[in-house]
Amino acid sequence: MAIGASQVGMFGTAEPHAASRELAAFSRANEWLNSPYLTATDLQGKVVLVQFWTYTCINWLRTLPYVRAWAEKYKDQLVVVGVHTPEFPFEREVENVRHAVRQMGIEYPIAVDNSYAVWRAFDNQYWPALYFIDARGRIRHHHFGEGDYDRSEMMIQRLLAEADHAIRDPELVLVHPTGVETPAAWEDLRSSENYVGYQRSENFASPGGVKQDRHHRYAAPKQFALNQWALVGDWTVGRQAIVSSEPAARIVSRFHARDVHLVMGPSQGGARVRFRVLIDGQPPGPACGVDVDQDGNGTVLGQRLYQLIRQPKPIVDRHFEIEFIDGGVEAYAFTFG
Repeated sequence: MAIGASQVGMFGTAEPHAASRELAAFSRANEWLNSPYLTATDLQGKVVLVQFWTYTCINWLRTLPYVRAWAEKYKDQLVVVGVHTPEFPFEREVENVRHAVRQMGIEYPIAVDNSYAVWRAFDNQYWPALYFIDARGRIRHHHFGEGDYDRSEMMIQRLLAEADHAIRDPELVLVHPTGVETPAAWEDLRSSENYVGYQRSENFASPGGVKQDRHHRYAAPKQFALNQWALVGDWTVGRQAIVSSEPAARIVSRFHARDVHLVMGPSQGGARVRFRVLIDGQPPGPACGVDVDQDGNGTVLGQRLYQLIRQPKPIVDRHFEIEFIDGGVEAYAFTFG
């Protein structure tokens, strides 16, 4: 479950407990990136910060600047471990994760947790989730979702001080996120994450509803209520994803948010799928996201989160449309910011 700052965040206050069972699960990670395999023995006597993530999660992406900054600032005292536990099938591909790690400038160790062994050992339920482990191997605090960054860093400093590490610079990190890592405009956000596969989708508005797991030609309704969405053209709607089978297929919706993102990729490896975005029937101009030019043009080159719209104020209800000029795209979820 992805969780953001608009949902209830939790900062654990329970009695500390030994993390030996949790850290022992690192030995069952499928692979390690940026590091040799780490075990509980390797981490004995060290302060450890564990973050669960999956690379297309917008809520995690917006926490990344802080975790990167902490890993750099305290690199001689703190061990940061990112546990990549996938949500979508393509996130199980290690090369996709490796590419994301390079693109996002992540240098701390990454445990690839395709089997969910580490996730289950921590009894975790959320992306993103932070676990703070002291030098005695005890989980002292946890935080689920975005936000509370100052308090999180103060907890890091507290655990380091308890372990007799001198805090050379007690000032908290200042980060300046850009692109998809920019915090959401929570005060203007009226649209929430929506999956487009039939297993978890909501507010589908094409007349006749979803035809599961088979080709079907869809149409848009005459009117949209806020947060409704529809398909136009020939699509196959599966449990987790929708797949277009011919050019000119479209997704249309009505939203209220500064940002619109879509998790998508080519349905065939190595393919390129061109697309065009419109907002209220016009090219986005200065409201274009980082993956779209001002004329609304973009290209799907890999399986990841694409930022399609970042609009200036005023933020009001808008009509969104993405047309895929080429066939063969698969889409998984809309997220907003």
